[in-house]
Amino acid sequence: GADLRAALAEVRRDGDAADRVVVDQVLVMHTGYDQAMVRMFTAVDAGDTALVLKIDSGDVDPKFDEMSNRVQDAAQARQATAARAVAELRRVESYVFIATVAGFAVGLCLLTALGMVVAGFQRDLVRQSRLNEHQAMHDGLTGLPNRTLLHDRIDRALRTSQRTGSSLAVMLFDLDRFKEVNDTLGHHHGDELLRQVADRIRGVLRDSDTVARLGGDEFAILLPVVDPDAAHEFAARILGVVQDSFHIGGFRVDVEASVGVVIAPIHGDTIEDLMRHADVAMYAAKEGKTGIGIYDPAAHSRSPLRLLLLGDLRRALEQPDELRLHYQPKIDLRAGQLCGVEALLRWHHPTRGLVGPAEFIPIAEETSLINRLTTRVLSMAIGQMRAWLDQGLSVPVAVNLSPRCLLDTRLPRHIRDLIEQNDVPAHLLRLEVTEGAIMADTTLAVAILTELHELGVRLSIDDYGTGYSSMSYLKQLPVDELKIDRSFVMDMTLDDNNAMLVRGAIELGHSLGLSVVAEGVELAGHVDALRDLGCDVAQGYHYAHPMPSEQLTVWLQQHLAATAGDPTAPPGSRETTPTIR
Repeated sequence: GADLRAALAEVRRDGDAADRVVVDQVLVMHTGYDQAMVRMFTAVDAGDTALVLKIDSGDVDPKFDEMSNRVQDAAQARQATAARAVAELRRVESYVFIATVAGFAVGLCLLTALGMVVAGFQRDLVRQSRLNEHQAMHDGLTGLPNRTLLHDRIDRALRTSQRTGSSLAVMLFDLDRFKEVNDTLGHHHGDELLRQVADRIRGVLRDSDTVARLGGDEFAILLPVVDPDAAHEFAARILGVVQDSFHIGGFRVDVEASVGVVIAPIHGDTIEDLMRHADVAMYAAKEGKTGIGIYDPAAHSRSPLRLLLLGDLRRALEQPDELRLHYQPKIDLRAGQLCGVEALLRWHHPTRGLVGPAEFIPIAEETSLINRLTTRVLSMAIGQMRAWLDQGLSVPVAVNLSPRCLLDTRLPRHIRDLIEQNDVPAHLLRLEVTEGAIMADTTLAVAILTELHELGVRLSIDDYGTGYSSMSYLKQLPVDELKIDRSFVMDMTLDDNNAMLVRGAIELGHSLGLSVVAEGVELAGHVDALRDLGCDVAQGYHYAHPMPSEQLTVWLQQHLAATAGDPTAPPGSRETTPTIR
């Protein structure tokens, strides 16, 4: 919207009276479009899928098309005006020719001079007309076709495809972390990078292909008459040339990219469907770090309920009380003392009630929303640690990290800032990561975990035994704790194989100098068996269910005040329960 208003301001400044009329009309249309968008997202927040679809198809799309058509009509009117000027010039030229013949006696020199002036004037008019047409259809920075020309060429290619039965490919392509180039080297160097990228892409395409710049660092590519295998090869070649180093203003710049590929008519037979599906495939490639994403209707489908839940989750992040943490105690099996708690996220939806993590965490992990969600959880957990310290309770708190967050190089700095802002000892924070998260990019994960460990944060391998366990990577990691997955613990008293796996995990953890925690401890028999095996810490319903911070505070204070009884008895029993170690 801001870009549109800036462009219209230039038209108002440089155009004539008719252009300014068009500017006023488009601004009015855009105001209506903004209002329709607000109504649609209000319906999304309200969970009214039918109203969302009604506003989208009945109001938003028509207003967008109305704006687009008005701009196209104005552009065509400009071109028509230039064409009429050329026609008028040719008519005048014919009159001049007749007058010249009639006045030949006046002198050949005068005729020659006049002819040169007229010819030059004609050339200038034709050149200006062609320049105006080119500017209306091309990107000013790279010289590539713009969105308007790309859509025109896709439309022609689709008609050819329908007539001949051939397939075509549309790709969306953008640079990963392009903003970092602008922020680090400046926008001038960023513009030069985009020009060089455009030149490289042009160099690997056929004469019949089209590469267009849609804006920012986003490009689109049309490959008419191409099969799916050849389209994938083209995408690989484009990634190959872009991932070679660029030399810009004395700097060597290395970038990566993501490409989304769709094939018509397999993935759609309209411009709108192809562009939308290519966008979905590109972001799937970006999230999966695969470089190339081929649209998969089954994998990339999004139900209305899922869409609404994602919108609600975004809104919940802006609310102070919908997202809350519950805490589950962790008990030292030898001393019977509390040695920490695990923070577990709960979502109190205003209309759906309590939404379980299994329902909304996977949705968040498919988008960048998981980073914001983790930031919120860390902020709440560290803030609660500060509150407990103010009450004289030094309680270690564990927080789970998703694979996406573990690969975010900004994570250590962010955690350090939170610890310093709340004046909390770093050793009270424990971060739990899964084996799968580490295996996604072992080198980067080890580097980030090492940086966190150097801050003083304690680290734990969560759900041990369910991933790709390896002695080699465990020895590399600066971790302090191993958590045995609940699926092995809950059946260990009934299944000898599970008991052997638990024993092996405990012995492995101790051999590496790690503390070992057993999750899913629900029975007294689990406690006895784990204590016999030498397990260090237990966590589960046998001791306590996850509870809000206020309830856990009371729980802690009651058991800290107790001075008699069996220190190993589970909380909630008649005997004294653990104190904080």
